[in-house]
Amino acid sequence: MVKEEDKKIETLQETDAKEAETVTSKENDVKETPEVASEASVEKKETPTKSEQQQRGQRGGRQQRPQKPRPGSKEEAASGVIERVVSISRVSKVVKGGKNFSFSALVISGDGNGQAGVGLGKSNEVAEAIKKGTTNAKRNYKTIKTKADTIPHEIIGIFKASRVLLKPASVGTGVIAGGPVRAVCDAIGIKNILTKSLGSRNPVNVVKAAMNGFERLRKERRK
Repeated sequence: MVKEEDKKIETLQETDAKEAETVTSKENDVKETPEVASEASVEKKETPTKSEQQQRGQRGGRQQRPQKPRPGSKEEAASGVIERVVSISRVSKVVKGGKNFSFSALVISGDGNGQAGVGLGKSNEVAEAIKKGTTNAKRNYKTIKTKADTIPHEIIGIFKASRVLLKPASVGTGVIAGGPVRAVCDAIGIKNILTKSLGSRNPVNVVKAAMNGFERLRKERRK
């Protein structure tokens, strides 16, 4: 009887040892699987080369935005369209719940070859206001009469309380003008001119007064 009990105890110990071995092996498999998966994912993720990034138009994983040509650059001259944002003003409207803010942008557009237009865009966002002002400026293109990178004669442009004096200048003088009038001259393509603002300094009125003077230019005197 004693021998049979000893055999039973030995068999039970053997079964317990086998079960313990199987449990430890399973735990090791569970621990190893995430490492193996991570190694496999690292192998799959390959960093793209510089040539591939250039082909995709990416830098650092982000897509590059199309950049506009800088004012006065060769790229802007080659595009054939000159755009200038003269002023951006914030407008606030007081309502019952507080204040509503919006923006207005004054934009001048031209081809640099005797044509230019002025546009005023209004929106709740600055980018949208500039976009609207640009489209309005392109719709209102006017043909300006020039003479060898300057104007044919002296003239005073008038719009409301603003008056702008425009005088022709010799070669090499450059554009002697303030910000709003300079933008108009750049859009038209005038490179030598003398100007002076005599009235109101409001950018909208100054630009429209300058355009009034340019539109009234004549190459020949009236008979």
